[in-house]
Amino acid sequence: MDKGIGFYRNIYLEWLEATAALCLESDDIAAIRAALDPLLAPTVQSGRNRGRTLEILVNIWVRTGEAHPDLRQEALDLYRTLPGEERVWLHYGLTLLRYPFFRTTVATIGQLSQHSESITSRDVKARLFASVGQVGSLDKAVERIIFSLHDWGFLADTDRKTHYAPRRQQFTTRSLALESWLLAVALTAHPAEEMPFSDLVRLPELFPFRLHLTSDDLRHSPRFEVHRQGLGWDMINLHAPHRQPAPASV
Repeated sequence: MDKGIGFYRNIYLEWLEATAALCLESDDIAAIRAALDPLLAPTVQSGRNRGRTLEILVNIWVRTGEAHPDLRQEALDLYRTLPGEERVWLHYGLTLLRYPFFRTTVATIGQLSQHSESITSRDVKARLFASVGQVGSLDKAVERIIFSLHDWGFLADTDRKTHYAPRRQQFTTRSLALESWLLAVALTAHPAEEMPFSDLVRLPELFPFRLHLTSDDLRHSPRFEVHRQGLGWDMINLHAPHRQPAPASV
């Protein structure tokens, strides 16, 4: 498998929920894997494939803390207080942080959804092949990501088989802390170190979310720096402690 892709198994929301709940109690990777193994076993019968799936779950909810300890800890803190339906924001955000190819794929889906009400894996693969080339495991990884996004609720079924409707701006929250966290995650995962506020909140990889934060909200946040540039643009970047180099993408 290509190391730059990594996301090569179907990941169910139920498994992410269980992983996060275990992380509230301990960061012991061996213990977390042992606790999750019987949950995965009925669906993933191959021991090898189950090990790969467990690795992805641990990467998302534990190993993100190696490069991004503040963002990962805040995800845990938010997980304790958020209503169940909003926790998917955290799973999505931590996956953006850990897997650059996931970010590239969901950004591609977000771009396609601006012009079409439905997408197929073929559409996504064609766009990715054009931008990143014929990477060996890209084909299967896209299938896995689309399956997972559908299970997480970000892609809806349509009346046409293999066609999915991206749920653009369908996910909302009253928690400005959650919105702020997601924007910090998106900017951390993005190759650019700063961008105009209007571009940040409209990043294609954030297509499922309707955000209500303003640039003034970010100006009063300790994690963001906001400064005016020509034409009255508010440019956004992260204070140094929150900015970590993003992993290399494909």
